[in-house]
Amino acid sequence: MKYIYALGIVFFLSSCSSVKTAVKKKSDIFSPKEKQLILAGKENEPMRILQITDSKDSLVLRSKSIAFNVDNNNQLLQLFTKRLYATVHDTAHRGVGIAAPQVGILKRIIWVQRLDKKGTPFEVYYNPYISKYSEMRQDVLEGCLSIPNTRGTTDRAYAVFIQYDNPRGKHKCEMIEAYTAAIFQHEIDHLNGILFLDHLKKELKKSIKHKIEN
Repeated sequence: MKYIYALGIVFFLSSCSSVKTAVKKKSDIFSPKEKQLILAGKENEPMRILQITDSKDSLVLRSKSIAFNVDNNNQLLQLFTKRLYATVHDTAHRGVGIAAPQVGILKRIIWVQRLDKKGTPFEVYYNPYISKYSEMRQDVLEGCLSIPNTRGTTDRAYAVFIQYDNPRGKHKCEMIEAYTAAIFQHEIDHLNGILFLDHLKKELKKSIKHKIEN
């Protein structure tokens, strides 16, 4: 416990960076194709989740997402944020987190269930990235909505220091620990075209790859 406490102090002594992720200033956040996907349903309608088993979906899942300027008055951004939440909250495939690329939108947006907070609420994060990882590690049994019927144990940092923009566009910093930190690592990986399979041990990775391909 002393180690974790000391870790927290070190993380928070590192001031929240004033240098945000590079963002191109433009009024249109989404591409024409992305707009079409978002406008295809109402705010409470889930979107189709891309699957790694589909070659076209896989190309999107392996692509890097783009940071953007958060405008609370952008109605399309608000609609997409709600539809992304409806997707992760859908009883057909409910999860503890989801990233925009999983529904075909290459923007840096994630929803995470804060299991470390009272009531375990879902919260949205814009332009999130991890600026520090703890040396202390944890084994985490992970699955993914984009990788059906597949689970595996990964090696994750026990704590991470994240930076992000909140729905009002204000830049924030926070230290996250334990399993919730693993969720953030998983979802932010998606924004960088990385899947949890990439963190598995080689032997397990080979067996799961064979399972997916067959």
